Amino acid sequence: MSVIRRTIQAAWQLRVFFTENVFAPDNATLRDALADSVPRKVFVVLEDSLAQAQPELEHQIENYFAASVNQLRLVRPPLFVSGGEPAKNSLTLVTDLLSQLHRHHIDRQSYFIAIGGGALLDVAGFAAATLHRGLRLVRVPTTTLSQADSGVGVKNSLNAFGKKNLIGTFAPPYAVINDFNLLASLTPRDKRSGYAEAVKIACIRDAAFFAEIEQAAGPLVAFEPAAMRRLIHRCAELNLDHLAAGGDPFEIGAVHALDFGHWAAHKLEQLSNFRITHGEAVAVGIALDVIYARDTGLLAAATAGRILTLLERLGFHLFADELLNADEANHLVVLAGIEEYREHLGGELSVTLIRDLGCTVTVHEILQPVVVAAIHELRERAAGNKTARWAE
Repeated sequence: MSVIRRTIQAAWQLRVFFTENVFAPDNATLRDALADSVPRKVFVVLEDSLAQAQPELEHQIENYFAASVNQLRLVRPPLFVSGGEPAKNSLTLVTDLLSQLHRHHIDRQSYFIAIGGGALLDVAGFAAATLHRGLRLVRVPTTTLSQADSGVGVKNSLNAFGKKNLIGTFAPPYAVINDFNLLASLTPRDKRSGYAEAVKIACIRDAAFFAEIEQAAGPLVAFEPAAMRRLIHRCAELNLDHLAAGGDPFEIGAVHALDFGHWAAHKLEQLSNFRITHGEAVAVGIALDVIYARDTGLLAAATAGRILTLLERLGFHLFADELLNADEANHLVVLAGIEEYREHLGGELSVTLIRDLGCTVTVHEILQPVVVAAIHELRERAAGNKTARWAE
């Protein structure tokens, strides 16, 4: 037998721009991000709920590209598409996007700009990664969660066969444009949802940032712009630092630190038929994993208490009735999330927990009785805490 081996490295740069009023005629952020020596075609997809909430946005986009026609040529008015988690539950939207992109001859030298929340960015990113084996995707996230977390990563995905994110690709976007003003029309619930991912990244990467979130909890709950901007910027920075500094961006390894709190969160979303948002589910998942780490001797009780208290102060409800859903054998269905996560990893179970703020540990076994006890503790805790709600 003979074998030829070569190490092939592909360098790429992930750029996240921060601005306000990105489609204002005098804002050069987008033009500079897409700077090119020849005119390029541009195809824009816009989440319909955002278009309804900010009806002037469609015209701002059209006027922006009309003023930039020598550099960027909009091939058609922005295409309105549905967002939210249901958009990821079938191939219909992906097929429609691929059809439109093909019809307008969008090629690898064109720009595909997706404006919307994390679910829309997932679907658009999947389409962009597969057409011509990769288009120049520009993400313009429009939720707190997507600006701070999902929109600044490299993953694109669809839900399938009853499982979240089963189908997907790893494909870095050409650029990410975070426009804080696009968050203005979000509901309080959607503004808050991204805070859970901020707590997550602080727990696993930065104890000082966790303390900063504690100190800013009041302004964050009031959705004060300066506090939200700081939180989003620092979250994006920590996510990029993680990916750039050996964070395994394409998840070849078995340990996915950014999935802290997610094995239960993804299952909870499914059990609620996505009534519970991703951020809300992550808050519950973090709470479960924190109590589990405390009860297995990994995490100090005082630190666990700080994390649970902060999540509640930020307005998260840490228990959902779906956690107690049982199958015919009277087994809690949420526990199936452990096996589904193991399958997602490709064999060995590797769950990220924390020993302390900013200090992670990987465990290869989850003791189900300890998880069940944690669920019941959260139920009792929630019974005495009526300040948080699932929806507003």
